[in-house]
Amino acid sequence: MNVSKFTDYALRLCLYLVANQDKVVPVSEIAEAHQLPQSSLLKVVLRLVEGEFLVSTRGRAGGVQLSRPAAEIRIGDLVQFMEGDGEMVDCTGCLLQGSCGLTKTLREAKRDFYKSLNRSSLADAALSHPRTLALLLAASPKG
Repeated sequence: MNVSKFTDYALRLCLYLVANQDKVVPVSEIAEAHQLPQSSLLKVVLRLVEGEFLVSTRGRAGGVQLSRPAAEIRIGDLVQFMEGDGEMVDCTGCLLQGSCGLTKTLREAKRDFYKSLNRSSLADAALSHPRTLALLLAASPKG
């Protein structure tokens, strides 16, 4: 299965926040660190705030941070929120629409995909490779 670029950006953004969990991080800093368009990241931030994965602070010292400890944020929940609950395949106009044996199987596969991702938290992901945190911290302005 693939995830959208929007979801990919959300995961990168959240991992950066895991590495910088002791501060409010400007979106511009995250965009620069990951070399991503700031305008796209702002859209991702709005969605993650809406889903209560992030909190944002306005103003000169504003930015974003995780809404709760990284160990409490399950990757499957985050990906599912970003991807939405749509079907994996667009059956519009298909000869088998409403009579297809794949629909149930694809729905189960999607459920199992999220269930598998939920075995890990953001903290698990940040700590699962020995270089992840070091690379993220080195990309920080004071890293």
